[in-house]
Amino acid sequence: MTTPASATPNRPTASTAGALGGCPMAVGAAAVPLGGPEFHTEPQVLYRAMRREHGPVVPVELPGGFPAWLVIGYRELHQVTSDGELFPRDVALWNQWERVPEDWPLLPMVGRPMPSIYFTAGAEHRRHAVMVGQALEEVEPFELRGHCEQLADRIIDGFCHRGTADLIADFAVPLPVLVLARLIGFPDADGPRIAEVLRDLADGGPGAQEAHLRFGEHMRRLLTVRRAAPGHDVTSRMLAHPGAFTDEEYVLDLMAITAAGHLTTADWIGNSLRLMLTDDQFAVALSDGRHSVAEAMNEVLWEECPTQILAGRWASRDTRLGGRDIGAGDMVLLGLGAANTDPHIRQHLTTGAGPSGPHGNSAHLAFSHGEYRCPFPAQEIAETIARTGIEVLLDRLPDLALSVPAAELVRRQSAFLRGMTALPVRFTPVRPTGDFS
Repeated sequence: MTTPASATPNRPTASTAGALGGCPMAVGAAAVPLGGPEFHTEPQVLYRAMRREHGPVVPVELPGGFPAWLVIGYRELHQVTSDGELFPRDVALWNQWERVPEDWPLLPMVGRPMPSIYFTAGAEHRRHAVMVGQALEEVEPFELRGHCEQLADRIIDGFCHRGTADLIADFAVPLPVLVLARLIGFPDADGPRIAEVLRDLADGGPGAQEAHLRFGEHMRRLLTVRRAAPGHDVTSRMLAHPGAFTDEEYVLDLMAITAAGHLTTADWIGNSLRLMLTDDQFAVALSDGRHSVAEAMNEVLWEECPTQILAGRWASRDTRLGGRDIGAGDMVLLGLGAANTDPHIRQHLTTGAGPSGPHGNSAHLAFSHGEYRCPFPAQEIAETIARTGIEVLLDRLPDLALSVPAAELVRRQSAFLRGMTALPVRFTPVRPTGDFS
């Protein structure tokens, strides 16, 4: 594929035709590299600069030199996610496939054409969504909260006697994966191994491809076990669904459920705890306010949502979006974090003192929107895990305090995911409460 010689201000010039017959978008001189420290230090400053220079739809360059459009306008993102025919989540449409190497680190995140809930479109996506949605809907809320409380207590017992902890590595990361592993049918002992795989996968580093293979192996073993001995779990309910699905489809859907719910929920917990520990407005949650926990969690979804950029959508035909000419097969990235802070709509969404309003306005796009948004049962599961975990932690360790200055806290180096690498705290040591096995 040749490199373009020039680009217009409105749209980068096209290059040679891609493998799928479309006209691939080429990176122009103004394309913003989708990486660098600004994305994980002060992303909102960077998004404001993008708006000034490019407007609501920004030409960007993914690692490896792959072009894409990043949608940072709330209205434009709502338009993309509301039109599943014009902007389907159909990776097969991408006009860059002929250039993608087998070892591209972002390949597991972007995906290949495959029969899963996350990488199918239209009727095929809906077929998977019905099966997965019904399996998740049958998770009993009281039982789920019991799992969360039991596992949170077990995790806290492992460090509560020390008087110090890293709330990311010691609590926020292990809790969601242990709960999710139990829900889909894994024994508790497998949770830490799955967490390690998902961490390698989500950060998109050199080990992402190998982690993806290990992830699939875990799910294939689980499928074999649950087919032989069904239980009261998501996997068994998926297998009992009357639709005809292959083992590959079951495995891919189980991978999607677990991967989408693990690190995002861990970051929701970590970002909420950071807010409570550093912002006076939410500090009451540390001492006497369970209601403040919910407010802090909602604030995080507006200001620091765990999924900052979501890949992706692909234009099914040439179109216009936010004053840009989008070509058939162009990748369209959902800038969820940027759209939530779009100044053109925030004044209409906020009321009262706080950025999210006193009544917990939930018009944010943290879970995306439209046909391909995070399924509602999955959102409820994530919220229950995060809120219950935080409440148990504050009940057990009510005098939590940061053990380093807030300015020294470090974000994960990712443009796509926003979370803490560590959250060191101190507290009065307490005795473990017991064995929760």
